[in-house]
Amino acid sequence: MKSIRNIALAAFMTIGAFSAITYTSCNKDECKDVTCQNGGTCIAGVCSCPTGYEGTLCADKTRDKFVGTWTGSDACTSGNYNISLSISSSANAVNALVSNPGGFGSAVNITGVVSNATTLTFTNASVGGGRTLSGTMTFNGSAMQFVYSVTPAVGDVDNCTGTYSKQ
Repeated sequence: MKSIRNIALAAFMTIGAFSAITYTSCNKDECKDVTCQNGGTCIAGVCSCPTGYEGTLCADKTRDKFVGTWTGSDACTSGNYNISLSISSSANAVNALVSNPGGFGSAVNITGVVSNATTLTFTNASVGGGRTLSGTMTFNGSAMQFVYSVTPAVGDVDNCTGTYSKQ
C-alpha cells in the first residue's frame, strides 16, 4: 500500500512539475531583453517609439534624415520660384530648423515640428514683414514636397506647392 502511495505521489509531483514548466514557457516575457530608448515602450518584443524617434530601439531621431540642403521650385499663386533651403537640427529632438523657407532669405529661420516619420509641420511661423507661414514638408528619401500658405498682414494668402531634392 505504501508503494502505491509513493507511486501516486511521484506521479502527482511529476505532473505538477511538468505543468509548471509548460505554463511558464508559454508565458515568456518577449520584452525581457528589449530596452527601448528615448521613452519608447516595448510591446510584444517590439519598441513603440514616441514622436520624433524611430528605429528598432527608438535610438534614431526622425528629423536627422531631413537635415541637409534641399533645392527645388515652388509653384505659388503669386508665381513660380527656384529655391534652395537648409534644414538643420534644433536643441529639441522633435524640431528642425528651416532656413530660407519659401525663398524669404537665409536670415529667415522657422521651426518645424516632427509630426510623424515623414513630415515636418509649421504653424503660423513668422517669415518677416508681418507674414506667417503654415504648412507641411513631406519627405520620401531624397525627395521632399513642401505645401504651405503665406498669410500677409494685409492682402491675399499666397498658396504654394514646392518639389525639392536633397543635395
